[in-house]
Amino acid sequence: MTTVAVRVPASAANVGPGYDAFGLALGIHNRFRACPAEEWLVDVAGEGEGDLDTGAANQVASAMAQVFARIPGAPRAAHIECDNRIPQGKGLGSSAAAIVGGLVLGDALCGAGLDRQTLFEMAVDIEGHPDNVAAALFGGFTIGWRRSGRARATSLPIAGGLAAVVALTHEPLSTSRSRDLLPESVPHADAAFNSARAGLLTSGLTLGRSDLLAEGLADCLHERYRASAIPDIEEVVAVLTDAGAIGAVLSGAGPAVIGLVGGETDDEAYRRAQEIALRATGRIAGMPGRLGPLALRIDQEGTVLEGER
Repeated sequence: MTTVAVRVPASAANVGPGYDAFGLALGIHNRFRACPAEEWLVDVAGEGEGDLDTGAANQVASAMAQVFARIPGAPRAAHIECDNRIPQGKGLGSSAAAIVGGLVLGDALCGAGLDRQTLFEMAVDIEGHPDNVAAALFGGFTIGWRRSGRARATSLPIAGGLAAVVALTHEPLSTSRSRDLLPESVPHADAAFNSARAGLLTSGLTLGRSDLLAEGLADCLHERYRASAIPDIEEVVAVLTDAGAIGAVLSGAGPAVIGLVGGETDDEAYRRAQEIALRATGRIAGMPGRLGPLALRIDQEGTVLEGER
């Protein structure tokens, strides 16, 4: 019986001013294995064990089913094994990882040969936004947008090294609740502020300019509005930057806060991120509901098909 497996990274969306557009793939991964079956069955280990659906309504299974529905002769269902390491509901793209993983698994299991652009468009249709799914699928730093109704994405090269320090919470925050806090419109001044910062951020990353990156991590479109649900944002950002991060922002809808760390190479940036996490641990772990920060590499590969037998 054919079994296929994929590895999918976590992701930070928005990344400061890039609301619903910027994504950054992070070095925490979910691994999914699947083989054909007569009925949907999902075994979940790790994050979400005991909470996530174990049948056809599971996000991995429902994404796979969308691929199967397009391909004549595809399996009726699959037995899926999920080894989840991405925290659920913490702003690190666990839903996007499940969707992307399910689509890539489904494509591999039935030999459809769908290209990554098609899989990306399918993922955006399911998720609703391109930022997390682009980073999860393609890896690195991504920009997603729509043209003539179609979802598009590109990965931009990061000059020099980059790593991250992530401050998580004990309790999750639903994306829908966090999004409900946002206004229907924003002032022109705030939109102009974010336009400039988005340019500074992308320039800082692609040119290896930490000074531009630090300026570009500011936001006026979503973080201030989400502060009522995540009141410690400013304090966590201050602790991470005081500890040596270039800057820090809300990861996706939160409640995770991500600090970016530079270096000559990714290995150097990761070592610096470990030092920064250690320096910031006492202050952040002492905040109500917060966990000690984690140092993470940037995932440059995106979703990887690990094997087939």
